[in-house]
Amino acid sequence: MDLILYILTGTVSGFLAGLLGIGGGLIIVPALVYTLPHAGYGPDVLVQTAIGSSLAVIVFTAMSSIRAHHRAGYVEWPVVRAIAPGVCVGALGGALLAGHLSGQVLRVIYLLFLLAASTQMLLDLRPKGGGAPGSGGYLAAGLVIGIFSSLVGIGGGTLSTPFLLWCRRTIHTAVASSAAIGLPIAVSGSVGFVLAGLDRTGLPPGSTGFVAWPAVLVIGGVSVLLAPLGAAVSHRVPQKPLKRIFACLLLILAARIAYELAASQTG
Repeated sequence: MDLILYILTGTVSGFLAGLLGIGGGLIIVPALVYTLPHAGYGPDVLVQTAIGSSLAVIVFTAMSSIRAHHRAGYVEWPVVRAIAPGVCVGALGGALLAGHLSGQVLRVIYLLFLLAASTQMLLDLRPKGGGAPGSGGYLAAGLVIGIFSSLVGIGGGTLSTPFLLWCRRTIHTAVASSAAIGLPIAVSGSVGFVLAGLDRTGLPPGSTGFVAWPAVLVIGGVSVLLAPLGAAVSHRVPQKPLKRIFACLLLILAARIAYELAASQTG
């Protein structure tokens, strides 16, 4: 049963990542929150393990995405190198912080993230141009992007792409460079969640800290296979209606999380 659920999660997250150009974490985290209990993960470690495992999956998908964007010549590596130290420190720190937060607090953070992401997709909000921030600005931006990405289990594209657009990069360069930035976020965040969960007891076999390797390996492998198919389909269908439909699905998911949070408070 667990294997089937992991395969379905990898199929959907990989296909949508290629189809819509979104990070798989938007799909993987909520999916794992509902599938990991079947593998024996209790409520005290469930959300942290879902987020940590999502970041570990993104290591696989980010490498595949970087290869494609690099071949197309759109990755601006000097910008990636400038922001990478900040996102590494931020993602590691965010993961260690998440290890000390309750599952309820992390659910609230993820709920707010879903609301912000869906609003951005529905309204197609894009920042007005700013300018090159300099090394200090890239470091500060990287810290913020890394911390928040690690707290919600994403590769950072929701934050780093708008930031790079604000820095007057083209949309193709911003998306490609954001994909490259996602790799240090995922690696550092995964390491942080491993370290944060090493002293936790009661984790099922196959876990290292807050990373569930059976889920990571299956979802990651299937996602890498399905992402190119989603990308191929994306060239034949309009993107805006698809993103708005996906945004509505995110709002439904946010409503469910909000309901569960309210029920836990009244219960």
